[in-house]
Amino acid sequence: MRLFTEMMKKYISEFIGTFSMIFCGTGAMTVNEVTGGSVTHVGIAITWGLIVMAMIYAFGETSGAHFNPAVTIAFAYAKKFAWKEVPKYIIAQILGAFAASLILWFLFPASEFLGSTIPTVDVWRAFVLELLLTFFLMVVIINVSTGSKEIGVVAGIAIGAVVLLEAMFAGPITNASMNPARSLAPNIVSGNIQGLWLYLIAPILGALLAVVSCKLVKDENCCDEGC
Repeated sequence: MRLFTEMMKKYISEFIGTFSMIFCGTGAMTVNEVTGGSVTHVGIAITWGLIVMAMIYAFGETSGAHFNPAVTIAFAYAKKFAWKEVPKYIIAQILGAFAASLILWFLFPASEFLGSTIPTVDVWRAFVLELLLTFFLMVVIINVSTGSKEIGVVAGIAIGAVVLLEAMFAGPITNASMNPARSLAPNIVSGNIQGLWLYLIAPILGALLAVVSCKLVKDENCCDEGC
């Protein structure tokens, strides 16, 4: 019973963390849309960075603060996370993302996009950019994490800063998703599903490539904790 309770705490943490991240991040984009740019692109990037950092501090010691199916899969591939837990984490993350998008849809019915990720370049250029953005993010995550947990002062600041940085320069091109759950929910709820496939596949491939590169240069940090 105690083990079940501990596992449920992890899934609930992933749900709440992903919900908060999507609500605030895509919420900033939605408010910016319906108010004609009051939040600004810089404000949106800062919002994403701060909410990611805050949620890592809030839930890093409980669930590891993945909030991203690509990160969860990459941690499992790096032998830092059990494969059997991957589907459960991903379900919690997707449910959290959809809950956030549905609430934003209720709050801002005038919004056409709800923070959807829609590329402004052709899909293959967007695919490569999203792959690289997630690669950079996962390189930082796997090097500052403890096992599959993103904990400590350094982790929150480093990961939040990378998200802010990438949202700042790549946001106008692909909306800098780096997260399948982050794209899946607002795109489906708003009905903007064109190019959605690239936001589901590219982040996973980018995160896996980050693990491979880490193993090449810093093997002891990329295998499981017992090796």
